[in-house]
Amino acid sequence: MSASRVLTTLIAIVLLAGLGAAAEPRATWDLTEMFPTHEAFLEARAAVAARIPEIEACRGKLGESAATLQRCLELGSEIDRSFSKVAIYAFLAADRDLRDPAGQQMRGETQRIGVELGTATSWVSPEILGIGAEKIEAFIAAAPGLEPYTMFLRDTLRQAEHTLPPEQEELLASVGLIAGKFSDVYGQLTTSDLPYPTATLPGIGEVKLDQAGYIKHRSSEDPVVREQVFKTFWSAFAGYENTFGTLLNAEITKNWLYAKTRAYPSSVEAALSANNIPVEVYTSLIRDVRANLPVLHRMLRLRQRILGLDTLKYSDIYTSIVPEVDAEYTWDEAKPVVLAALAPLGDEYVAQVAKGLDSWADVYPAEGKRSGAYSAGSWYDGHPWVLLNYNDSFDSVSTTAHEFGHAMHSWRSNHAQPYPKADYTIMTAEVASTFNEALLKEHMLASNDDPTFRMAVLGDFLESFRQTVLRQTMFAEFELEAHRRVEAGEALTGASLSELYLRLLREYHGHDQGVMTVDDLYGIEWAFIPHFYRRFYVYQYATGLVASTALAEKVVAGEPGAAERYLEFLASGGSDYPVEQLKRAGVDLTTPVPFATAIQAVNRAMDEIERLLAAKEAAAAGVGG
Repeated sequence: MSASRVLTTLIAIVLLAGLGAAAEPRATWDLTEMFPTHEAFLEARAAVAARIPEIEACRGKLGESAATLQRCLELGSEIDRSFSKVAIYAFLAADRDLRDPAGQQMRGETQRIGVELGTATSWVSPEILGIGAEKIEAFIAAAPGLEPYTMFLRDTLRQAEHTLPPEQEELLASVGLIAGKFSDVYGQLTTSDLPYPTATLPGIGEVKLDQAGYIKHRSSEDPVVREQVFKTFWSAFAGYENTFGTLLNAEITKNWLYAKTRAYPSSVEAALSANNIPVEVYTSLIRDVRANLPVLHRMLRLRQRILGLDTLKYSDIYTSIVPEVDAEYTWDEAKPVVLAALAPLGDEYVAQVAKGLDSWADVYPAEGKRSGAYSAGSWYDGHPWVLLNYNDSFDSVSTTAHEFGHAMHSWRSNHAQPYPKADYTIMTAEVASTFNEALLKEHMLASNDDPTFRMAVLGDFLESFRQTVLRQTMFAEFELEAHRRVEAGEALTGASLSELYLRLLREYHGHDQGVMTVDDLYGIEWAFIPHFYRRFYVYQYATGLVASTALAEKVVAGEPGAAERYLEFLASGGSDYPVEQLKRAGVDLTTPVPFATAIQAVNRAMDEIERLLAAKEAAAAGVGG
């Protein structure tokens, strides 16, 4: 009954769901599959907007009978389903050329309809609570047609103490667009208005160190260039420390206001409650990572050794430790590699991915096209859409496997679940994507004995683990502490946030142990992280990779039933809470076992890299002698 299913995922660009069909190979989206013309899209969007007032006729009547409840839930679901189609079309069409103001206008207008839908349905949960659990369960028993809505109904009842009276729920829903403005201001400041500096880099010349320039040059092979890039870029952010501090303080204060309004004891509990995730999953992740900081420090020392540095600095964190390998993959070469890697999941899974590779993806970079990659699939009655910016690199092959993990999660979920139960959480989404990356890694290692190639693949895995688990967990701890300070009555400032972030940065990277030197300036890095404007979001990247590593190891090892359980997990969609879904798949995030399994994989990778390095050094010494 709510547009949040679509709207939230679209804004995050983590988009879900879909059904695949065979098609002639193509490298671009054919959005006429959804709407044959732009006029048809406009007509459909207007039709959705026109139907929203129909929902009001159900207000005050949900408790009349099981049949009435079913009819009203079906109405809301039908409208939401129609909205999801126009919403995904608007976002995809805009992403083909971000320079086009008409596309951005279309996106914004569609988003506003989503907010209207959310407001129009805001009274539903309070009314269900007013009916009471006993009567709702009697309705469910009496009306088999209510089965698709059981998760929604029971989850609503679960959150009874945090649901407001209808008038207050409507008010909160109506201010949804305003509540997101802190993020909008942050985005505008960092992408358009911040006066990014220029720098004259040795051997390169004058470059503008905006976000793109920073990301490009921070990985330079020259440590002098890297350090200059870091100091120039972060000095620009430090000049706006007070402004960024005011913005993030406002965002966190807003989160605390919402949490208090709904009677949650903390912001983190409010954020995790939506998916019934125990707070200990969040806190134990931080505890487990901290307990294994020596593993991170070993990883950093290995980086120093490979790079041949006397002192490892924070500015050395992004330069590649992966040796150069002659491994390029055209799109046509990449597809069979991905399919071979996914073979442990069975012929049906592979065959559907093969269809998707030929018809679901916008493959290559283009002027104005959104950068990065995502899987978009809120079109329940169609197939997922995958955005790539493929450039013939191994990284692009890995990204393809990742995004098609999302796409297949959607495809299987939509085949197995009714629309109200098809949507899944970000936590489970990140499992599906990184699981495919893990299978790709194992396939590459099993099919190539070349030491340089193996070091490249293993190094890529280590870097992924560092950035996805260890770095994101550091972000999670920063976010938790910042919220706790606001909840204690402290007004955050840019300076206090930088002090907090610098402390964590140094603790995680072994500054005091002599592992890595972290300059005071880099405490401002928190201001560069947009994820902090999505409350308690980043930890799910870490839990997703931890869970997928543990599950993939079971499948690769041929554990009986492991592949089948994983495929059932993908098909379960949103029919249960994520922690319970993962338990049935074979991984319990409420215990330290999955993290321990992931750490073992990391240590094995470092063991092999060290053996390969030793052999290389010995061979070099032999030649020299």
